[in-house]
Amino acid sequence: MPVPNLGEGKRVNNRVNANESLYGEVLGILICLSCGAQLRHSVDTLVCSACGRKYPVLNDVVRFVDQENYAGSFGFQWKLYSQTQLDDANSQRSETAFRQRTGFRPEDLQGKLVLDVGCGMGRFAEVATRWGARVVGVDLSLASEMAAKNLAGRRAVVLQADVFKLPFAPASFDYIYSIGVLHHTPNCEEAFKMLPKLLKPGGRIAVWLYSAYNPWYRMSDVYRKLTRRMSPQTLHRFCRLSVPLYAVHQVLKKIPLAGKTASSALAWLVPMSFNPDARWRVLDTFDWYSPWYQSKHTYEEVFRWFEACGLEDLRVIEQPIAVQGTRPIGDRESTEVNGTEVAQCVE
Repeated sequence: MPVPNLGEGKRVNNRVNANESLYGEVLGILICLSCGAQLRHSVDTLVCSACGRKYPVLNDVVRFVDQENYAGSFGFQWKLYSQTQLDDANSQRSETAFRQRTGFRPEDLQGKLVLDVGCGMGRFAEVATRWGARVVGVDLSLASEMAAKNLAGRRAVVLQADVFKLPFAPASFDYIYSIGVLHHTPNCEEAFKMLPKLLKPGGRIAVWLYSAYNPWYRMSDVYRKLTRRMSPQTLHRFCRLSVPLYAVHQVLKKIPLAGKTASSALAWLVPMSFNPDARWRVLDTFDWYSPWYQSKHTYEEVFRWFEACGLEDLRVIEQPIAVQGTRPIGDRESTEVNGTEVAQCVE
């Protein structure tokens, strides 16, 4: 696999030396989207060894798609908020959310090859690399470029790719997670079913999806029929109103008797994030109103998906809707693809 920006000098050379083995490992599991053959390294490009199809490397990201399609708002979002949700000395909120939504622990991921499906700007990949994982992040949007910058120097590789056409050989990863992403695809169930075949036997997968149990989102879904058609720039200006509206709610809640009821009614009528951090609040509110697709799910249906793919040891994780499962070591329900046995999901 080509190591990005080979001509940048000593700083990049140090990074290349640190990650060279990971790039080689990832190249070994990448396959052509057209014919399934292995890819080889050419200058700033990956080339299929069989059909010759080329996949360029731009801004440290290998491109397996030509455009963002329905994910354009996320490219805008994560370029504008490229580091807002990264942990630092004052906050470990992303690490806490990662634990609550996957159930994974540092000792689980240490030394493992991990796939982050919908990595965005690299928020959770940063946590996984900090825990000692070797991470491959994929995202359909140009947020992948922000992830490559945020993960520079980490044991991570970032690809721009479509979850429905992932360029990986079967049984490639020890762990897979997707946090808050699959429900933004045209078909969440089908998107999930693309993933278990990429697990090694004994590998584990965890997903976190929006919950269908809580009706808070109903008015936002009505508004999304309009807001998803707005330009990201225009919608973002509207979402900035969550800053003064938050102050309105704080005042209402202090009014005796009817204040809390009024605040609840306003929150139902105009759903918004109540994150105490104003920047996070605008970001979260934009994240609710901007996606083209946004489905909600129950544990019952998600468990059926896991079971249809032959996954076992299913676990409900701390923050709904979060489910974790394991690919059986002796997986009998399998088929052979390019000489490798992979689990098949039953439709």
